[in-house]
Amino acid sequence: MTTHENASPPARRPIAHLRWWIGGLLFASTVINYIDRQTLSVLAPILKEEHAWTNSDFAIIVIAFRIAYAVFQTVGGRLMDWLGTRRGLLVTVSWYSAAAMLTATARGLKSFAVFRFLLGAGEAANWPAAAKTVAEWFPKSERGLAVALFDSGSAIGGAIAPALVVWLYHSFGSWRPAFILTGLLGLLWITAWRLLYHPPEVHPRLGEKERAMLLASREEERRTETRAIGGEDAGRPASWRDLLRLKETWGIVLGRSLTDPVWFFITDWFAIFLVARGFRLEDTIAGFWVPFLAADIGNFSGGGFSSLLVRRGWPVIKARKLVILVCGLGMTLLVPAIFVTRFWAIIGLFALSTFSYAAWSTMALTLPSDLYPSSSVATVSGMSGTGSGVGTILSTFLIGWVSDRYSFEPILIGASAVPLVATALVFLLVRERRRPTPAEIA
Repeated sequence: MTTHENASPPARRPIAHLRWWIGGLLFASTVINYIDRQTLSVLAPILKEEHAWTNSDFAIIVIAFRIAYAVFQTVGGRLMDWLGTRRGLLVTVSWYSAAAMLTATARGLKSFAVFRFLLGAGEAANWPAAAKTVAEWFPKSERGLAVALFDSGSAIGGAIAPALVVWLYHSFGSWRPAFILTGLLGLLWITAWRLLYHPPEVHPRLGEKERAMLLASREEERRTETRAIGGEDAGRPASWRDLLRLKETWGIVLGRSLTDPVWFFITDWFAIFLVARGFRLEDTIAGFWVPFLAADIGNFSGGGFSSLLVRRGWPVIKARKLVILVCGLGMTLLVPAIFVTRFWAIIGLFALSTFSYAAWSTMALTLPSDLYPSSSVATVSGMSGTGSGVGTILSTFLIGWVSDRYSFEPILIGASAVPLVATALVFLLVRERRRPTPAEIA
């Protein structure tokens, strides 16, 4: 399947620094991805009132999305390694854009759950595909920043969605057009992707100097850099079983499984949490976007700082781990939000936590491209996404149950404590590795 993707299109005038334009398209896909999923979260207080849902009812809808997202992260990652990123992202963005627009036809709890399942199935491949693209288009010294660029789209999408969705709701007097119009954004992105993206080996707009740099960097990695999976078959995706035999894979999977639920608690429940603390939905728009902006800054701070350390001679994994350690501690700042009542104090504490999460997450998303060949990066990234999905499903169920029966306070304590465990697991399991011998891979 990938042979056709690598066919050479007609040569055209080169685009300077083309790899960063590719990175910009990955950023745009992530922005749209998050606008589509945040549409429901922003409208949640309105939909809860209209349909008389409890928090546990709303959790069912969120869990439907998470089940699909968990399963199809691994499936989608394998699909990206098979189809290639050009064709693979065309399929997945088309899928989730259609699912987002179909949500406008939902009539009740079951239909919302079905459409959210379809949305999760489509959106799941975005991160494995983006991680694979970064491995193909960027040398290691730039990957932390490149991952920060595309991952920051989640924060930007989360920041844009509240104002956009509330404006659409008030403009049309109904929540249904909001799903249709936000879903259309993905169809516009598909046009740009088809025009601009080809693999670097055959891209007609890639300058020869930049192409030579990218191919030389890739060849240097093949010859000299340590890999969790390597050897003669580095061009073929390793099997899931071989990947799961490595403790590095488990470190990445478990790390995301324990930290991503913190982010999804904020993206899925923040509006409900603020309303539960006594703030009106319309009044929260002024501060709703701040934690998402802080996450955006965290993406670039973590990615940029680790890349700076690598350029200054730090071992790659050591540079990533320093960011992980500092930011694992930073995620504990949700606990003080239990004791403050001022709106901007709550917003500020959530912002510090999302800043830390985003920098931590950027490192976790970069590690597969640091440790594995390009042919297996999307598979490993997808496996970690499935772990993230399983953790988020469990946490979503608990959030709905606990908040209905008690309050959000135990949830904030758990969301501060669990990332410390994730940080410890990454330090224990993820190490720089030499090339394995044939006996170790067999």
